[in-house]
Amino acid sequence: MIHHPSAVSNPAEQAIAARITAAMPTLTPIHQRMGEYVLAHLFRAATMRIDELASVVGASVASANRFARALGFDGYPQFREALVRGFEATLAPVERLRSAQETLAAGDDLIDASLEQAANNLHATRTSIDRAIADAAVDAIIAARRVFVIGFGASAFLASLMEHGLLPYHDNVHSLALSGGPSHAARHLVGSGPGDLVIGIAFPRYVEDTIELARRASERGARVLALTDGPRSPLVRFADLALYVRTDRRLASNADSAVLAVIEALCDAVAYRAQRSVKAAAEVSEFVLPWLFDPQSGAAGAAQEPARALSKAARAKAARLKHNDGAKADSTQAGSTKARDAEAKAISAPRTPRTTRTPRSRR
Repeated sequence: MIHHPSAVSNPAEQAIAARITAAMPTLTPIHQRMGEYVLAHLFRAATMRIDELASVVGASVASANRFARALGFDGYPQFREALVRGFEATLAPVERLRSAQETLAAGDDLIDASLEQAANNLHATRTSIDRAIADAAVDAIIAARRVFVIGFGASAFLASLMEHGLLPYHDNVHSLALSGGPSHAARHLVGSGPGDLVIGIAFPRYVEDTIELARRASERGARVLALTDGPRSPLVRFADLALYVRTDRRLASNADSAVLAVIEALCDAVAYRAQRSVKAAAEVSEFVLPWLFDPQSGAAGAAQEPARALSKAARAKAARLKHNDGAKADSTQAGSTKARDAEAKAISAPRTPRTTRTPRSRR
């Protein structure tokens, strides 16, 4: 879907835009300039303090305050509150960051606070997750003919990690998040249907492409498993199963740590319950062994050294054979060249005239 950030698309924006447009003929030139800026940059204006808006249009703070009153507001704070009303979810992390910068002291331990919040998210998710739905999600993954994992924005990386975790235990798992964009994902999902499972990952601020792809897959008969933040998520209406994860984060839109923990829990449950899981895990471990670091030897894939040595010896032998064959060929070629040169020399050399011997007279 095409989204125009500056387009007037919700009631709150429409109300502000209509109020500014109606007041424009009566505004002073400087206030008209402010009105034109706000109409052209509704979202950006909603993020600005009064001094920032005044500065960008070349006006004073007092003029910005009078502009808000000319539109019928008590002052700039009420004007900005009305602007923000249509962008609460989008602007929430911006406002939290602004508030933190204005209120936190230099000595506050932000690292510890962030880790504590991650732990709280994980605890809340663990205590509230529906075990029956979690078990049903594991069954759906194991039973699915194909599993497609979708998610965009930060969720794209979570989708790839889920693919990584499921691949050893399911023959047909595809993350559609990081290669080719939404249209590439749509090409894969066009053939989806009964027997397939689409796992959608979406958290505020929700990306419309994830919701649209889940809707289309559901319409084609595929089951949809939603990993999202709560029942009000727009992804839930198209989901057969939904697992809710707490993702509160003070200075950004979401914390992904609890989501990743749920993904890992699902992958562990699939590994435990899937057929051939031990054999599959062993095959994967054996296959990737040459790329793994061995701390005892200080080299990658030390357990594979005999095979590597054999391979090295085989390559050396092949190189010697190639060298010997080349030497023989060079020797043969050199001999042929020498013979041809001798023959050419013999042909081109001047002939010595033959002398006639006079027979001796007999005494």
